Amino acid sequence: MTFREDALAGRVALITGGGSGIGFGIAKAFAAAGAKLVLASRNAERLETAIGELKAMGAEAIAVTADVRKFEDVESAVKTAVDTFGHLDVMIANAAGNFVVPLAEMSPNAWKVVIDIDLNGTFHCARAAYLELKASSFGGRFIAISTTRALEGWPGCAHAGAAKAGIMSLMRTLCGEWGPDGIRCNTIAPGAIDDTEGVKRIYEEAGRKELELSSIPLGEFGKTSDIASAAVFLCSDAGAYITGADIVVDGGRNRSRSSTGVKVAATEAAE
Repeated sequence: MTFREDALAGRVALITGGGSGIGFGIAKAFAAAGAKLVLASRNAERLETAIGELKAMGAEAIAVTADVRKFEDVESAVKTAVDTFGHLDVMIANAAGNFVVPLAEMSPNAWKVVIDIDLNGTFHCARAAYLELKASSFGGRFIAISTTRALEGWPGCAHAGAAKAGIMSLMRTLCGEWGPDGIRCNTIAPGAIDDTEGVKRIYEEAGRKELELSSIPLGEFGKTSDIASAAVFLCSDAGAYITGADIVVDGGRNRSRSSTGVKVAATEAAE
């Protein structure tokens, strides 16, 4: 176990997209650190499986079916968390949508769907959770899952790159606005995380897995537990003086890509 069993004791966390992938990885790490959990997702079947696994760990956890594109769904999820556990200390805006399509071939609806889930969904999480996070006795934590691709361009995923760039700007604003309320606002920017839907769609199905691996100095894809550890750190007492930060967890890919951009670009062009 990376963190103490009581590192998040007493805290209540709501995680969107918590039924699988990175969201569920964070949920398991939070459960091991003593947090109470509310998992939100559109997929009720995934939620049921996830909650069953968390309860088998001894965690207190409930599921809420919600679509982050709808503010009333997120607002209801926050209310359920407070009604069930008495308060809300952590909101993690993790739910996301993405798929590979060049902008010249992208439909307006495809653009809208990803912006709605990623950017608007993050706003909905922030707005719905604000008063509860402000009231947290631990100091509220709001974390949004981003990506370094938002800062460097993302050919084939312009909709997701634009949405994540918007999220990073939003979080910088919230850092300033909500700091006086004791709410810490940070982003976590994962690299390619193995065994997630994102890696399957963006790298494996597109035949880009080996190319992406070649740009990672550590030579391997990350694990959901790597992202989860960063989230536990930020939400624990150890992260009390951290706000407005972009925590990059990508095995060094963004630094390597910056320094070897010519080589990578040439390889991509050859393909």
